[in-house]
Amino acid sequence: MAVDTAPPAAAAPTTNTTNSKPTPRWRNRESLTAWLFILPSLIGFLSFTAGPVIAAGVISLLDWNLFSAPTWAGLRNFARLGPDPTFWSALGNTAYFTLVSVPLTILVSLALALLLNQGLKRVAVFRSLLLLPYATITVAVAFVWIWLYIPHDGLVNAVLGWFGISGPQWLISDTWAMPALIAMSVWKSFGFGMVVFLAGLQAIPQQLYEAARVDGTSTWQSFRNITLPMLSPALFFVIVTSIIGSFQVFDQALIMTNGGPGTRTTTLVMYIYRTGFENYDQGYAAAQSLVLFGFIVLITAAQFTMQRKLVHYDN
Repeated sequence: MAVDTAPPAAAAPTTNTTNSKPTPRWRNRESLTAWLFILPSLIGFLSFTAGPVIAAGVISLLDWNLFSAPTWAGLRNFARLGPDPTFWSALGNTAYFTLVSVPLTILVSLALALLLNQGLKRVAVFRSLLLLPYATITVAVAFVWIWLYIPHDGLVNAVLGWFGISGPQWLISDTWAMPALIAMSVWKSFGFGMVVFLAGLQAIPQQLYEAARVDGTSTWQSFRNITLPMLSPALFFVIVTSIIGSFQVFDQALIMTNGGPGTRTTTLVMYIYRTGFENYDQGYAAAQSLVLFGFIVLITAAQFTMQRKLVHYDN
């Protein structure tokens, strides 16, 4: 009987083709779709945010009145800021507006969000009504509040008169003009924060509150130890956006007081507007706007540094 003694065939060499696989076509299609969705926002950002900032940086180095050819000014426009009392007054007014209006807006927004989160009937109706001031354009709201602040026939002084209080001339008073603007701005802005806080409250697991009640925790302790930490991301977002918005306050001050009396309610954005489009000093206005931009960047960066310790994310 013959025996096959031929050597076994050698095994075919294996080739590692892991790194040679072509990118699937569906991934290329997904990337293209993602870029198509991003493109409108990217174009808007480059055209209306990054572009103007770069243009302001160039214009701040020029002496230009819009009607004649610009000339080189170097850093002279920035040097003019130091001895300019109106600039520092406008900066102080803006800081005062921010320091008072932002905490008040957050407190009102959070209080209303907590109220709406108590399982009230027709919450959607109340939420829509409370959001109306935020959705209304600032010009219309400002004119309504001018009527409310009329010294003799306005609703605000009429209500104060019921309690025997003689209301001031709100919008022409050195003392009360800025608080009047702040009250209007809080009423106009609280709806946005309320909606954000309400969404954050509804995302908190109810099991945490049930466990706290079993342990005998009070309402205040639950709010401090559960609600605030779990709501801190929403709170951080509202604080950042509110501060940025308050540093850019312009419409209501221009319409309700025109910056008066004197310069009591002249905000930094209003002063930039007057410098650039009433006095036609574009270089100096651009220098002021860059200083404002720098303040906002520094404050926002400080907030993002602090949020590492104060903001708790539920992973």
